[in-house]
Amino acid sequence: MELPTDLVPAIRNAGKILVLTGAGMSAESGVPTFRDAQTGLWAKYRPEELATPEAFARNPQVVWDWYDQRRKNIAAVKPHAGHFAQVDMEQYCDSMLLVTQNVDGLHQQAGSRSVIELHGNIMHSICSRTGKPIDNDWIDSNPGRPPASPHHPLGQARPGVVWFGEQLPADALEQAVTAAHDCDICFSIGTSTLVQPAASLPFAALNAGAIVIEINPAPTSLSSIANFSLQATAAEALTAIMDGLADGK
Repeated sequence: MELPTDLVPAIRNAGKILVLTGAGMSAESGVPTFRDAQTGLWAKYRPEELATPEAFARNPQVVWDWYDQRRKNIAAVKPHAGHFAQVDMEQYCDSMLLVTQNVDGLHQQAGSRSVIELHGNIMHSICSRTGKPIDNDWIDSNPGRPPASPHHPLGQARPGVVWFGEQLPADALEQAVTAAHDCDICFSIGTSTLVQPAASLPFAALNAGAIVIEINPAPTSLSSIANFSLQATAAEALTAIMDGLADGK
């Protein structure tokens, strides 16, 4: 794809880069979006009926089984070219922080080193009572749907994700907000800019004087005010950007 002539030089001159990614980034790898996951046996449920502490307290087996199916779906996919392009881009700046709303771990699989998972990681489990992490070896070796927690006599293993009604990890959110105010360039990739508080990050970066680059197939509320708005997939746009950086354009 053809890029604006001043986009690649701006990235090359950046010291600190912040990257925000949303569901569209993972959808390109074949990860069903939150609501697209409601197929087959799960079609009768709304996601909001399963992804809450109340739902887990009411019927932990149903919630655990739903997340187990989502884990299997995610385990079958791989990072795409856009994920790998982000890794390659790290060599062209002093520092890059990747903040994702996705819970699939694909950024880490691709090799990204500095990743904040605002909504947790679906492949991890925590204790329902203490919030302490539970090793996957424990999950695999203990029966139950869900297994009992090793950290509390009344606790159960639950997915290590942020549910509706729960607060984002304070440290992770603070680090992301700080990066938005300190970065030279902020990418907003594959996100509708609707889910708060993550949606506010590119706007905060813009207000702090950063160059904001949006990559999304469809326009969003950010499109009209971003310095660059590329209506393309992440793989298409990021690959083109990396080609430009490598060619010295």
